[in-house]
Amino acid sequence: MHEPVLYQEIIHALCPHDGNFYVDGTVGSGGHAWGILEASSPHGKLLGLDLDPQALDLARERLSPFDDRVTLVRASYTTLGVQLEALGWDSVQGILLDLGVSSMQLDSPERGFSFRSDGPLDMRFNPQAEMNASDLVNELPEGELANLIYRFGEERHSRQVARAIVSARPLHTTGELKEVVSKAVGRKQSRVHPATRTFQALRIATNKELEAVKDVLPEAVAALSPGGRLAVISFHSLEDRIVKHFFRQESVDCICPPEQPLCTCGHRATLKLITRKPLRPGQAEIDANPRARSARLRVVEKL
Repeated sequence: MHEPVLYQEIIHALCPHDGNFYVDGTVGSGGHAWGILEASSPHGKLLGLDLDPQALDLARERLSPFDDRVTLVRASYTTLGVQLEALGWDSVQGILLDLGVSSMQLDSPERGFSFRSDGPLDMRFNPQAEMNASDLVNELPEGELANLIYRFGEERHSRQVARAIVSARPLHTTGELKEVVSKAVGRKQSRVHPATRTFQALRIATNKELEAVKDVLPEAVAALSPGGRLAVISFHSLEDRIVKHFFRQESVDCICPPEQPLCTCGHRATLKLITRKPLRPGQAEIDANPRARSARLRVVEKL
């Protein structure tokens, strides 16, 4: 069973207590959820959300000892408010968002998230979503594809990559795309594979990940009771930048431009920063799980 990233740090950050209500907005296979439910025993409750039916099946099995204390729903965390209303929960004391793709998804070739094994160009968190990565690779105009790869993958060679992809169309598998991108970028001396940034960009665009993060943050804060905490784990700079900016903005009273002599925004802080700098995995965790090396945890508390 996949071990969750920054497990102890999450339990410490959320401080689960008996009888409180919690949300794991990206429940995955249930690793973090297990810890939250165990720490909030015997009466704490948890709502787990995920778009991936395979993940929910694993979570359902893993969390079965907690019986009626856990509710699992196949839904995006962007529907958090609707899901809480359906349960009759007015507010919760802790919310976790573990963003990005899971090891389980990366290790499933048929999901098409990774180039380490050949599989279809899919990359959907929700297998029933209409658009997949193949649609973007094979249908976008070259300029739009280059902009997508640059914006979401921060790939300096985005124009060369897009040109190579368009020339090689149609592409149907991760292996085909990997070879095309690798030749376009060149195998330079780096621990990062030349196709990594392009695959990241396509996954983010396929699942509209950055839009989802922007949408859920204010909704999560609204769902917290005073003193409740929101913990977010991100795995790349684009997500982390969104979380960092939102947390900082909501932790100060005035957001007027610095050069403006008088405040006219009327903004009031709703959050207190618990982590002023992101928490990172220790070397022992990275050695045990190399994929954890890019994880960054930010935590805030509602005022």
